[in-house]
Formats: sequence, structure tokens, C-alpha cells
Amino acid sequence: MIGKILGKRYEIVQKLGGGGMAVVYKARDTLLRRWVTVKVLRSEFSADEEFVSRFHREAQSVASLSHPNIVNVYDVGSEEDIHYLVMEFVDGEDLKTLIRREGKFAPARAAEIAGQVCKALEHAHSNNIVHRDVKPHNILITKDGQAKLADFGIARETSGTTLAKTSALVGSVHYISPEQARGETADAKSDLYSLGVVLYEMLTGRVPFTGANPVTVALKHIQDSPPPPTEFNASISEDLEKVVLKAMSKDPDERYASARDMALDLELALPEDPEAEESQTKVFKPVKPRKPWLTPTLAVGVILALVGLMIGGILGFQNYVNVPDVTVPNVEGMLLAEAREKLEARGLRVSVSEEYSNDVERGHVIHQDIPPESTVKRGRTIFLTVSKGPEMLRVPDVTNQPVTDAEAILKRAGFEVGEVKNVYSELVAEGLVVRQEPEPDTRHPRDTRVTLYVSQGATPAWNAMPNLIGLTLTDARNEIALAGLQLEEDMPRVRSEEWPAGRVVAQDPLPGVPVTEGEKVHLTLSAGPGPDASFANIYVHIPNDGQSHTLSIIVNDSRGRREAYSGTYDTGQRVVRPVQFYGRATIEVYLDDKLFDTKHVGEAE
Repeated sequence: MIGKILGKRYEIVQKLGGGGMAVVYKARDTLLRRWVTVKVLRSEFSADEEFVSRFHREAQSVASLSHPNIVNVYDVGSEEDIHYLVMEFVDGEDLKTLIRREGKFAPARAAEIAGQVCKALEHAHSNNIVHRDVKPHNILITKDGQAKLADFGIARETSGTTLAKTSALVGSVHYISPEQARGETADAKSDLYSLGVVLYEMLTGRVPFTGANPVTVALKHIQDSPPPPTEFNASISEDLEKVVLKAMSKDPDERYASARDMALDLELALPEDPEAEESQTKVFKPVKPRKPWLTPTLAVGVILALVGLMIGGILGFQNYVNVPDVTVPNVEGMLLAEAREKLEARGLRVSVSEEYSNDVERGHVIHQDIPPESTVKRGRTIFLTVSKGPEMLRVPDVTNQPVTDAEAILKRAGFEVGEVKNVYSELVAEGLVVRQEPEPDTRHPRDTRVTLYVSQGATPAWNAMPNLIGLTLTDARNEIALAGLQLEEDMPRVRSEEWPAGRVVAQDPLPGVPVTEGEKVHLTLSAGPGPDASFANIYVHIPNDGQSHTLSIIVNDSRGRREAYSGTYDTGQRVVRPVQFYGRATIEVYLDDKLFDTKHVGEAE
């Protein structure tokens, strides 16, 4: 597959992995110039028409989802018995790989990831889409810690799959719900059970049920209660353990009513201060009564010490009063090093904090807490706020999204929508975003305006606008109909000495301009009086060949094409015929029905 181009667009460059039903590749979208993930169905499923049909149907359904915690589905296609799905390329690792490498997660981190997956499931469930295969392999974690749920609906069992077909269970058996293990239909609460198992694994570094084979594990999901997570990780709070066990209830009615409810409990299960997990109530032993400690001798010592402190305080105050005053310089807008040098030169101390700023260059002072030209004691600390530069945010990918969804995604990510431009696209459906500027996954300052290029469908077929000038309205209508165009019935009339009344004197679009089928044509007609009559003498020398010949003269002018004269002449005769015409005209001379001569007369002469 490496090097193959699917759909005349997606160039396969690297194999990323595979599962029981598909092989996953990294590919380059040659049209939009971005990386994508392409999932190709294994050949054994390509022959199953029912499965392939459902694969396409479900992929199209999932493509309608738009959420920052869901891997976007861009396209689905087939060619040469290859059925594939094109998805967003996520630069990161799957959660299973992270768990294998790092072991159990800190409770706060595990709850944060599970909360993000809850948000993804809530969005999917509200759109009547059930994942059916929630597991850490299908949860991708980006480099900045964002969780993205992948593979919606792809792992659904093919028709006829039962527990006897253990090969269909190997990939997901550790995470399936009891109802799925019994062969029943999965629903939204099945997804929550699977997420509970994933959360259990993040917290403990192990899955709740293991066994010699997939069927054994599936039966444990149906019959056994999971060991409490705190048996393997004592740092798990009681509330967080309750969330895990409630999500993993055998009875779906005892689980969370929705992913949103589970997300709320996850937020409440952790203390606001992470260090609170480390603090515990300590029990102190009762203090035994002691003998009076303030003896007369010690009392004298204490009094002397207090007197000493009072004297020291007075001297200290005098020293403070004697500290010289200095004027605070204006350092706002300076580089931090320059500002520090200027303040310290006046005997002032500096304390620095940083914040993002779109207006002040990185490393420059935004604000000083003591206004410039203020008078303070030497040694006073001046607090400076220094710019970290604009907050650089990752631009989300909104291609293949409706404009309204794209706007919402961009605003949630901290960006504004700029221009919305319509473009033709052979690949992207009408109303969806074809491309964006700046490009996805680049970093730009908050509030950057993103230009969206929105598909207005495939490029229409173009035709050249016919020349209608001089035609009668009837002839013009026929030409417009033949070109697949529409005539605007409101046709103004203007005075014209060039064209007789009722003839076309102007048109929009102009002759030769590209037009599309169904486009409207605007005509202007002559109101007369038209050109005056003119005459031209036509000279013809009949061939001297001993035979008689038929002569005909045709005039084509502003009044149309007509025969002006017809007659028969003997051999060798010289003929002169006056011909009447209007405006500009083309006069054609025929001998024996063959064109003999052409003459252009009138205003253009």
C-alpha cells in the first residue's frame, strides 16, 4: 500500500498499525496539503457486502460529529475492492501505549482524561451515535494532553457474531459491557461501562478482569464484581472510586444516566487543591500539665529583652527615616534587562511576573506597580509585569465542517472567523469548509482571524455567450434556449438608428463571455426608427462560355437576410444592379447558386 494514492488524493506514506478489522496508515492529502490517517478495511471484510454497506453508512454518520475530543472523519471511499476511511491525523500516542509505559496515572490526570472522553461521548450520544468500542487503544492523547476519541462504530460486530467467535472479542473483551458480552445491543450506557474500565486501568495500571481466554474474561464481566481500585492504588479518593464502580455497574440502570453526569462526578471527586490528597488528619496525645515557667529571675530577663526590642525598634525607625528618597523611573515598554538595570541603578529592587500580551513585545515590560516619577525609599521593591508575547494557540482543523460548526469550534479554541469565501470543489460537499487560513495545527495568537473557504459545489460547465446583437426577439429567445440560459423578461427599449424596432441592440452578458447553465440574460431592444435606406451598385460580368447563367443577389443587413434580386443572363453580358440596404450590410453575389463575390457596404465602409 505504501506509495499508493487512494481517491486520486490520499498518498499512503507509512503504516501506523492495525487491528482485527482494519490497517491504519499515515497519508498525505495532496489536495489540501496536510497529513491524514487512512484506515483500510482488511480484505476478508471487503467481500461482505452487508458489512461494507454498514461501514460506509456509519462512517458517513460519524462524519457529522464535530467536537474537539473526537477525531474528525473527513472522507470515506472505495476503489479496487479497497474500502477506506480518512480521518484527522493526531500527533500523539494512544492511551494504551501511555499506560504500558508509565503504569498507573495520578488520580487527577486519570480523571481529567476520562472527563474529556465523557465530553466526546456526550456529543456523540446526543447525535444518536454509540461508540461500542471504548478502550484505551481508541483514545489518542496529543502532545499537549488533549484526549481524542477515535473509531466510532467501526468495531461493531458483523452479522452473526457471537461469543463463540472468540476472534471477534480479542481486541475489546477487557472493556466490553456485560450486555455486549451477552450478545445484546450496545447503547450509550454500554459506552459508559467501557469508559469506567478505562478509568480503572488508568488508576491502577491493570484491567479489572483477566482470564485464560476471551470467553473467560467476558463471563467475568457478566458475573464478577471488579476488585476495588484502592486495592492497587491507595491514593485514589473514595469519591473517585465510587465513580469507577458506578460506571461499571452490571445493571445499566444503576450506571450514570448520561456521560455528562459522569463528567460532573469526576470533577467533584477530586479536591480543588491537589496537595489536599497528601494531607490527613493527625491525632495528638494530650499534653500533660507543666510547672509554672515564669520564675522571678526569668521575668527580669524577659523585661530586659522587651526593653531591648523597643530600643531596637526606635533605632530601626530612625534608620528608615534616614534612608534617602529616590524617584521611580519609567521602565514600561523597556526590555526586562534594561528596566532592571535602570531600577537597580537607583537602588531599587525588582520582582518580575509574566503574562501574555498581544500588544507588548515578548520580554518587554507591560506594567510597573509604582507609577513613574513617584518618590519611594531606596531599597523599595518594584513589581514588574513582563510580556510573554501573544498567547500562541493551536488552530483547530475545521475542514469538512459546516460553516456554523466551524465558527463555533474556532471560537472555542480562541480564534475569530474572518472572511468566508465561496469556492468550487469537486471533492467537498456544498456548504462545507474546503480549506482554511491559517492552516490547521499551526500556532497563532489568540483572536487571530481565520479565513474560511466554503464549497459551493462542483465547478459548473462553462459555455460562451452567443452574440444576439441585431437578432429579432424571437431569434434571440431561440438562441438563449439552445444555450441553456434564461431570458430576463424585463427588456427596456431605446432609440436606435442602427437597428430597426424590435431588434436586439445590447446584451448582458456580452458575446463570448463564459456563462453557466441557467444564468439570466438581459436584453435591450431597439425602439426604432432604424437606419435610412442606402443603395449600392453591384457589377457582374457573366462568363463568356456560350451558356446562360442564373444570377442572384442576397442582402444581409439590419433588417435581416433576404434576396434582393434574381435573374437569368446570356453568356458574356455585363450586369449592373442597384441594391437597397439599411445600415451596414453584406451583399453576396451567386452565379448558378455558387458564391461568386461578396461586398461589405454601409457605415463601416
